[in-house]
Amino acid sequence: MTNLSMNLQEKIHAAQTTNGIPPEAYPLPYRSLAHLLAEREQQSASATFLVYYDEQNHRSEYTYARFITEVRQTAAFMRSLGLKRGDRIATAAHNHPDTIVQYFAAWLADLCVVPLNMSEDDDRLRYILSNSNAKVLFCREDYVSRITTIIPDGIEIVRVFEDKAREGGLHERLSAMTPYKPDEILPRLDDECFIVYTSGTTGNPKGVVLVQRNIIADSAAIAEWHRLDSASRLMCVLPVHHVNGTIVTHTTPMIAGATTVLNRKFQTEHFFQRVEREEVQIVSVVPTLLAFLLENAKTTSINVPPSLRYMICGAGPLTCSLAEQFETTFGLRIVHGYGLSETTCYSCYLPIDIDTHEHTRWMQDFGFPSIGVPLPVNEMAIHDDNGNALQEMERGEIVIRGANVMKEYYQNPEANEKTFAFGWFRSGDEGFFKRDVVGRPYFFITGRLKELIIRGGVNLAPLEIDEVLSRAPGVKAAICVGFENDFYGEEVGALVIPQSQEYTDEASKQAILEYCRAEMPFSKAPKVVIFTDALPVTTTGKYQRNRVKHLFSEWKGAQFRKG
Repeated sequence: MTNLSMNLQEKIHAAQTTNGIPPEAYPLPYRSLAHLLAEREQQSASATFLVYYDEQNHRSEYTYARFITEVRQTAAFMRSLGLKRGDRIATAAHNHPDTIVQYFAAWLADLCVVPLNMSEDDDRLRYILSNSNAKVLFCREDYVSRITTIIPDGIEIVRVFEDKAREGGLHERLSAMTPYKPDEILPRLDDECFIVYTSGTTGNPKGVVLVQRNIIADSAAIAEWHRLDSASRLMCVLPVHHVNGTIVTHTTPMIAGATTVLNRKFQTEHFFQRVEREEVQIVSVVPTLLAFLLENAKTTSINVPPSLRYMICGAGPLTCSLAEQFETTFGLRIVHGYGLSETTCYSCYLPIDIDTHEHTRWMQDFGFPSIGVPLPVNEMAIHDDNGNALQEMERGEIVIRGANVMKEYYQNPEANEKTFAFGWFRSGDEGFFKRDVVGRPYFFITGRLKELIIRGGVNLAPLEIDEVLSRAPGVKAAICVGFENDFYGEEVGALVIPQSQEYTDEASKQAILEYCRAEMPFSKAPKVVIFTDALPVTTTGKYQRNRVKHLFSEWKGAQFRKG
C-alpha cells in the first residue's frame, strides 16, 4: 500500500475481511478481469452484451464477440503507447460503448482507469488529472477544446471521435492493431483498476482506489442477489463515470453473461418504450429519476412493460412518500439499496423474495425506507464515535467491512487514518438497524453525519425533515438545510421547488411552515422557506445541502418562536 503505516495497513486489511475471511482468501469466480473476459469470450460469443441508444434514439448492438474484439484491439493500442502494468489512463467521456470498451481494455492490459465527471469545474478536473498521475487521456471530441485548456503537461491526449472513420482519432489508430491477448491469465486481484474521485462540496476530491478483487467480488454479489443469468436484461441510465453505472449495469451483467441496455442519457419520453422493446427486467436508478417518471405520468398514459420486474434504487435520498407514490402509480417494486464508491458499489439491498406486505413494511413503517440487508460480500454495523457497536434502533455511523472495501484513498494518509480508525470502513452516514423475525438486520440511513443539523445541541436528521416537507401543500420537491443561527447554533430552513407559480406567494410559504409544524416538533420544523427552480444535486442524485446554506444567511440573527 502506498504511504501507509503498518498499523493502518492492518486496519484496512481488517476492513476488507468478511465474516473472518481475509480478502486474499475470499472465494471469487474469476482470477482477474482478464480471466472474466476470456471466459465470456469462450462461453457467450454470439450472445448480446450491449445495446446502445443515443440521444436521437438510434440503436446499435454489440455481441460479446464484437465487444471483446474491440476491447482487445483497444488494449493493444494502450500497450503500444508504452503503458505498462499499473499505469493510469483517464477518460473524458460520457455514456457510450466506446467508454465501456476503454474501461475493459484498460483492465485487460492491467491498467487503472480514472473516469472524469465532465460536469465538474475546471479546477477539480485539473486536480484529478494531476493527483492521479494519469499518463494518457482518452477524450471524446465533445470535450477536447475544454480539456486542452486544463490538462497538465506530460499527459497524452487520444481523441475519440463520433465518426469512427475520421482521421487522427482512436478508431483509425485501432485498425492496425492486433488484438491483445495475454500469454496467460495471471491472478491480478490486488492490482489497482479504478480510481473514482468523490464529489465533496468543499476541498479537493478524494481518489477512491479500487482493485480488481473489489470489482469482481461486488459484481458477483450483486448478480447473485438479483439472480441474474444469461437471460437477464438490465438497463443503464446512470452516468458510467460513477460506480453505479459501471458496476451494476456493466461489470455485473458481464459476470452473469447477461445483456445491458446503455442509454446516452436518461430520457423520460423514451424510457418505457426502450424497456418494452428490449424486454428489460431491471433498471438501476436514483430517486430523482423516479420523480421524473412520476411527473411524466401525470400527463402521459403509461403502460408498464410486463418484462420489468423492479427498479433498483440507491445513491440518493429516497423518501417514504416518493417510494409509495411510485410503487402505487406504476405497480412496480423498488428494491432499495445502499453503497458507496469506497465499497465498490452496493453493500446491501432489500430482499427480492419477501412478500408485498413485508416489503411495504420495510419501506414505509420506520420513517425512512430501509436500505436492506447486507450482501454476503460484506458485513455492516452501526457504531458510535469511538467505534463501539450500537444496538437495534440506536442511531450512529454506518460502518462496513468486506471484500468490496476499497484499497485506500489515493495519497491521502489523513483521510485513510480517519476512515479506517477502528478496522471498519466508516461511511460518514448516520443510520440504524432493525432485525426481522429471523434475525436479519435491515438497515436505514438517516443522512450524512456532516449534514446533520445541530440545533441547540440536538442532532436533527435531514431525511426525516425531507420526508415531511415532500408531503406539504404546493411542494413539488424540497430539502431541508441547516443554516447558521445566533440563538441555536443552527436552524432549519426549507429549499422548495413549488408545484407551479401559483404556489410561490407568502401564503404558500406559510402553508408549508404550518403543515410541517403540525407534523413534527417545532425544533425540527423549518422556520424559513425559500423557493427555487432546482435543488443542488450531484450527477448521481445526492443532495448537496451545504452548498446552499448561504441562501439563508439573512436569518442568522433571527430568533424563531413557537406560536
